[in-house]
Amino acid sequence: MLNLLRGLLSIAPFLFISMAASVSHPSTVTIKNNNPLIYYHGRWDSSPGTWWASSGFKLNVLNLKSLSLNLGAHTTSPAASIGISIDESDWVTANATEGTNVIPIPRATADKILGSSVVKINVEGWQNNRINLESLVLNSDAVLLPYEPSKLTFQFIGDSLSAGQYLPEGVNQAWPFLVGEHFKAEFRVNAQPGAALTDILSYGNVHGVSYQFFRTEDTGFYYTTDHNLTTPWDFSREHPKNTHIVIHIGANDASQGVSNDVFVQVYSDFIARLRDLNPIQPLFVFTPWGWPNADGSIGYYYDGQYQKIVDDRKALGDHNVFLVNTTGWVTYADVFPDNQHPNVNGHIKIANEFIAWLAKWGLSA
Repeated sequence: MLNLLRGLLSIAPFLFISMAASVSHPSTVTIKNNNPLIYYHGRWDSSPGTWWASSGFKLNVLNLKSLSLNLGAHTTSPAASIGISIDESDWVTANATEGTNVIPIPRATADKILGSSVVKINVEGWQNNRINLESLVLNSDAVLLPYEPSKLTFQFIGDSLSAGQYLPEGVNQAWPFLVGEHFKAEFRVNAQPGAALTDILSYGNVHGVSYQFFRTEDTGFYYTTDHNLTTPWDFSREHPKNTHIVIHIGANDASQGVSNDVFVQVYSDFIARLRDLNPIQPLFVFTPWGWPNADGSIGYYYDGQYQKIVDDRKALGDHNVFLVNTTGWVTYADVFPDNQHPNVNGHIKIANEFIAWLAKWGLSA
């Protein structure tokens, strides 16, 4: 018996260490998708899942060493392209799939001793852009802090020319995204390739932007098997509220033969609905930069009609609507030859032109 007791005493320290290890904190901590410290932006349904290019979320994390996303079944199969930026690093693209997705943490962030890190993640695609966030997994000693959004918030509304169609990194290389990033602003990009503003069938879009903008889902809802419906978007979920609204649309209305008078009426009615939500915010109406051709000519549409739309609003007493004349902003060198959409450098050029226009107008970061 004495020998047995001595034996137990001799291994007691190891038993204690083993028991301590078994009750120690796990190496990771799981954050549920309903945690109020996750800052969601863009359009998310109740699953929660993304709709519209650029939708995503932001985190403010103290002592960030590791991060994974657990994504559910509504995530685009086989993958959805997401953009990732941590501590204002250059954006990188990753393919997100259903299941666990490990997000690479920059060495400078992992080695950080003081201060928190801001993580930005968004969907890049103008289609196939759904991620279904179930939870986040952080290192166990990480602390999730409130994210403090910018007081400057852009709302961009448009079609393929704003959604980044055909760009390698989608909306993250499109001019609205570049403008928002330049001003260190929050921003929402509700732009649907192929869609007219008028609520008509256009290039596979069953609704126009004048309808779809007020729904949670983009027009891709029509082609999904798990969510073939639309739900009204609750604008009270948008924090902070818009400070500036930018609209560039009309190319697909012209392609579908919508007349000048009908287009002006639809656009004017759309602005009136926006004004119910954004009564006094500056609203910028882009004229078309047109379709550049190899011979140097440019095909324009709705000539003079955008000026009429702005003038009609001012006649109603709305003096915070501004025409942005984009004539000459885009040449044939700035577009993909096979589809005349702006290429990567073309979007950079458009962004710089608008940034300069806004600076002259009086906006600073």
